[in-house]
Amino acid sequence: MLPDKKTSKSRTRTRRAHHRLTPVNYSQCTKCGQAKLPHAACENCGYVNPAITLKLGKEEAS
Repeated sequence: MLPDKKTSKSRTRTRRAHHRLTPVNYSQCTKCGQAKLPHAACENCGYVNPAITLKLGKEEAS
């Protein structure tokens, strides 16, 4: 079954208006000012927020 009428370019583009790419959100490192991803370590200086703590298991010496 074929469509009765051709879909116009305007109607097609309106339907695809939300298919665009979203830009990556960067933040600045507080130590060196380099652009970095939020909630991640800085690639330039390796700084991580000191308020974030990780619970690590104790290493047993044998």
